[in-house]
Amino acid sequence: MSLSNQPLRLALGQIDATVGDLDRNAAKIASMAGRAREGGAALAVFPELALCGYPPEDLLLKPGFLDAARRTLEELAAQTAGIVAVVGFPERADDVYNAAAVLADGQLVATYRKMYLPNYGVFDEHRYFQIGTRPAILELNGVPIGLTVCEDVWEPGPPATSEALAGAQLIVNLSASPYHAGKPRAREQMLAQRARDSRVAVAFCNLVGGQDELVFDGMSAVIDERGEVLARASQFDEELLLCTVDLGAVAAERLRDASHREAVRRERRRGEEVERLGRLEVAPESGAREIGGPLAEPLAPEAELHAALVTGLRDYVDKNGFPGVVLGLSGGVDSALVAVLAVDALGPERVRCVVMPSRHSSHGTQQDARGLAENLGVHLLELEIEGPFRAYEDLLAEPFEGREPDVAEENLQARVRANLLMALSNKFGWLVLVTGNKSELSVGYSTLYGDMAGGFGPIKDLFKGWVYRLLDWRARQADGELLPPDIVTRPPTAELRPDQLDEDSLPPYDRLDRILAGYVEEDLDVEQLERRGLPREEVGRVIAMVDGAEHKRRQAPPGIRISTKAFGRDRRLPITNRYSAGEAAR
Repeated sequence: MSLSNQPLRLALGQIDATVGDLDRNAAKIASMAGRAREGGAALAVFPELALCGYPPEDLLLKPGFLDAARRTLEELAAQTAGIVAVVGFPERADDVYNAAAVLADGQLVATYRKMYLPNYGVFDEHRYFQIGTRPAILELNGVPIGLTVCEDVWEPGPPATSEALAGAQLIVNLSASPYHAGKPRAREQMLAQRARDSRVAVAFCNLVGGQDELVFDGMSAVIDERGEVLARASQFDEELLLCTVDLGAVAAERLRDASHREAVRRERRRGEEVERLGRLEVAPESGAREIGGPLAEPLAPEAELHAALVTGLRDYVDKNGFPGVVLGLSGGVDSALVAVLAVDALGPERVRCVVMPSRHSSHGTQQDARGLAENLGVHLLELEIEGPFRAYEDLLAEPFEGREPDVAEENLQARVRANLLMALSNKFGWLVLVTGNKSELSVGYSTLYGDMAGGFGPIKDLFKGWVYRLLDWRARQADGELLPPDIVTRPPTAELRPDQLDEDSLPPYDRLDRILAGYVEEDLDVEQLERRGLPREEVGRVIAMVDGAEHKRRQAPPGIRISTKAFGRDRRLPITNRYSAGEAAR
């Protein structure tokens, strides 16, 4: 195997794939591969399972789906000419594999099978896939290229190290790396470390877009052997990233680095075989190009989180064919943020807001709701719930006789509102957006079949403190007034009884969020939380509320995952459960 000192022009096709939409996904890949060829690229890389979308879940248990994916892949291969394309697809062979297909000269010429299958957090790949057993190298225009899929490169050893030590000058990684806050930067740092450790260039191609609860942020990148980013795609947008890599620099670095030479000797003694997938030639472009490519700046934390929520909401609505959305607008921060996100995602013409005052609704909150709707330019409906609420009271007067009004009457108001929103959804096809946040959902401060009722929860995984932070950031981006000021300064209240405040039932949100972040997302116990300066008795009370609300959370709609431990896919606890983590606080 001869090593090339010539630069390689490559392309990363960062696409927004839709699960199951094989033909449309293939059309996107073919279009980007054509543009990559026109841009002088010899190699085009696409994300993990780009052909079928990620994660396809139990579609992978259907033989017809796997056979359709194979037919679509062969049709896609027939469209490749003058370029080599590496495309993620589900391969049905003796079992099912998460595979990378190498397409060239109108044919499927080779495949690589993912070796590390994640089975933690949101991942469940052992349910669907068999593991691949061999690292693999493809030679393109004399350039040895190692193939990996997503988790393969997160592992600090093989297959990436085996491929590099067997001569690969470039490691390509097809990825579907789900977003959570802070992950893009950490992931890029990991990729840079892999490049430095193996003295190899890395080309990482990530999926972008929303799929149910998951959001993929893109931020595909090419990194050189020193860990320097040569090119970076934008976050949360489809993009074809073209980059020229100086592989002569990789070869020169290895000649200078004696430790790499010794590592090669150790690898040879281990005797692990790296599969050689063959040699391909693509007519090189004429003329020299500058090394590197476009370098998008990573988003700041608030902008990144806003983009994730907007992307997840937009794709859920559009990919599921909803004409628009509807939500109840209360005059509080949660519904305000959901309304803003909906307009940012879909435009004001596809958003309907409904004001539904009760006898306990203040004049101020209702005026703020109307003012926000006007600022956003959305259509506002006003539906008084006093009449239906009285009808429920009259209907229940006999069975409730002799009992003082309590949470049952409070929740009736929330359920009347939910009925009205669902009626509008049935009539017009609008998706009902749930406006509850993670702080409320954690402790069960929400009403089953009331404010929890709906089709999608955009801020389901967002703690209350971040609701304020995002609203403040978004208001500063607006031209003119976006939020009536009292929305963010008024003490939080559900307005289901006279003079009600959230802090009547809950600790202050800044302290509550710290407890919840520790208990829900980090699985800390009472003693560990107390050592962080949190009141022991309060910690125990909050933990008991979290544990007691599991049955509610199971009935909550899906929502966008932006943390490392979201309810649903990440955090899975039994409803019937006699263990109490809060007992130690008593």
